[in-house]
Amino acid sequence: VRYLFDAATGWNGEITTNKVLNRTIYLETIAAVPGMVAAIVRHFKSLRTFQRDGGMMQMFLDEANNERMHLLTFVRMKDPNYLFRLAVIGGQFGFGTAFLLSYIISPKFCHRFVGYVEEEACSTYTKIIDSIENAEEGTEMGEWRTQLAPRIARSYWHLGENGTVLDLMYAVRADEAEHRDVNHLCSSMEDGMVNPVSNTEKELNTMLLKYVRDLMDRTDSDIEEKYKAKTSE
Repeated sequence: VRYLFDAATGWNGEITTNKVLNRTIYLETIAAVPGMVAAIVRHFKSLRTFQRDGGMMQMFLDEANNERMHLLTFVRMKDPNYLFRLAVIGGQFGFGTAFLLSYIISPKFCHRFVGYVEEEACSTYTKIIDSIENAEEGTEMGEWRTQLAPRIARSYWHLGENGTVLDLMYAVRADEAEHRDVNHLCSSMEDGMVNPVSNTEKELNTMLLKYVRDLMDRTDSDIEEKYKAKTSE
């Protein structure tokens, strides 16, 4: 798969900004498919069996959305032409159909496959980062060390107003590493097991605690304002 993808995206020879964007944009259109497929299949299974999913479905939806944010960021840096967009449609149809059928047959195989693919994605972003950091001053790759990342990226990853394209690549690689570990973990899980990377009870307690604190802060503020108003009268 890695060999075929390298050949299809021209990932050979010197790494350039154009090669990077062509590869990452196409990569992310494919990478966002598995999470959504996994969530859809699990959703319908939950409806058929009248059983909960153990918090897995939301995790895969979050993964798919995260990959989609990668794509929306990179297309701010390059607008793909119509031929490229046609290739994306073909890739989604072909890979999406194959992955859906495979996931229905064996979710464990699919998660293990995605785990290895995400490892290759980590390798790709590591090469990109190394090329940026070692590029000569004045080159297009070198400019990414100081060029601001798209605003959507600075907001999504909290990179700050001065977040650079290099910072963006580090953030995306961290995401891919997380997806790699999660999918390898899921490939070892049995049916009925609860999502081990998401403690819903803890999240609920944290949310309720924040709500109570906000409520108490507002109450204290209201009492103070009423006291000041009564004193001034």
